[in-house]
Amino acid sequence: MSDTKPAPIVPNFDDDETDRKLVFICSKGNLDMAYPGLVLANAALGEGIQVDIFFTFWGFDMITKKRMNKLKFSPVGNTAMHLPWGDVRVPQWAAVIPGMQPLATKMMKKSIDDLGIPPIDEFLDQITASGGKLWACKMSADMQGLTEADLRDDVEGIINASDFMGLSEGAQTLFI
Repeated sequence: MSDTKPAPIVPNFDDDETDRKLVFICSKGNLDMAYPGLVLANAALGEGIQVDIFFTFWGFDMITKKRMNKLKFSPVGNTAMHLPWGDVRVPQWAAVIPGMQPLATKMMKKSIDDLGIPPIDEFLDQITASGGKLWACKMSADMQGLTEADLRDDVEGIINASDFMGLSEGAQTLFI
């Protein structure tokens, strides 16, 4: 076993042109897990970085026409959830109270809207208008019985794992 480590990849930001590429794997369909990938993808595009987003498993909900505007936030199992004022944590026993998920979702959507961050569908519109590419996972599509007709019109295609390997070659990959 060799003790030498490969040299770290350090991007050069001195030039306006970049060959840097990021691939995001969005695997979660909860409201709180949808935004991190979209925010990072949007920021990368703003820096001139090539962006591809691969939606798999429940992340598929973000690009499924019937579901993309119905993402929810669940306080169950989220020990970090707090109320929007002060530092008041929501105890886990309260997370299972009927109506808590709709209330938590409404609070989160309001907080997101108050920051001027667009809803999921509009955010994806922005990303694709800026050159980002959206890809759907074939296995997830098959598992959920979905076709390209069920997805946003700007999804580039439904691809398998081998296609994704080619797509992500040379890219930094972020799994969310």
